[in-house]
Amino acid sequence: MKRTIKIIIISCISFIGYNATAQQDAMYTQYMFNTLAINPAYAGSRNVGSATALFRNQWTGIEGAPKTGTVTFDAPILNKRFGVGIQFLTDKLGVTQTNGGVLSVAYRIRMDEGTLAFGIQGSVSQYRADYTSVDLNSGNNYDPAFATNVNKILFNFGTGVYYNSDKFFIGLSVQNLMKNRLTNAESANVDVNSRQTPHFFFSSGYVFPLTDEFKLKPSFLIKGVKGAPIEGDINATLWIKDVIGIGAQYRTSADVAALIEIQASPQFRIGYSYDYSTTSLRTFNSGSHEIMLRYEFGFGSSKILSPRYF
Repeated sequence: MKRTIKIIIISCISFIGYNATAQQDAMYTQYMFNTLAINPAYAGSRNVGSATALFRNQWTGIEGAPKTGTVTFDAPILNKRFGVGIQFLTDKLGVTQTNGGVLSVAYRIRMDEGTLAFGIQGSVSQYRADYTSVDLNSGNNYDPAFATNVNKILFNFGTGVYYNSDKFFIGLSVQNLMKNRLTNAESANVDVNSRQTPHFFFSSGYVFPLTDEFKLKPSFLIKGVKGAPIEGDINATLWIKDVIGIGAQYRTSADVAALIEIQASPQFRIGYSYDYSTTSLRTFNSGSHEIMLRYEFGFGSSKILSPRYF
């Protein structure tokens, strides 16, 4: 069993870190509450200061499986003509770990029923890979792919556009526009394709009022990155009296998930999701867990008067 798990982890590391043909950015099931992480134009869209913390423990039971934590804060400024946001994140997968921060700025245009925003972000991150610690079970055989550790500071940027109203949103964004090398210069001959690669995100959602007490909120997120299949998240949540939301999600060729949200107070929201793998990895893990906490700050006349669904 341990040998099988090692093979899985080494394969994931090689697939994600060296060939750069899989998704490199962290994955979230509750993406609708962490939109700033994928689209800088989201900054300030809730018209109040908003702080969100999210922690994801993926593939519980597999040693070295991904663990991701992020804290974001965003708010409108200058008479809500602009939005600013900041994000701190840590993402660990096997012997690789990324820690960093992201600054986002959005220019917001008020329209008849909603707001159209254009955003840009800049990020700085520390990428570390302790490849020499991997047990290859290969005796004295030398593998150049695991012979050198990596510790690099990476700068990158992204951009996006986002429209939202009280009951609808749609957004398009791209991240990692700079193709930073993920290997040391002296090991560049191992694999010249070890680079960050652009990630594209397209998302949308709507709130359908069913009755005075029930609302249905479907949404979707489509992710694309060079060398990997396009992935889609399809989600639907039933809101009961604007206090409790119960939902389900399907991620193509990956997972199914159950979600619950609780609006504990007008300003405080709690969310939890559980993912069950639909791939062969389900044999080795007991699912993925994700916890979200959000607090919104009311400023004077901007105090929260109605629920915000996105």
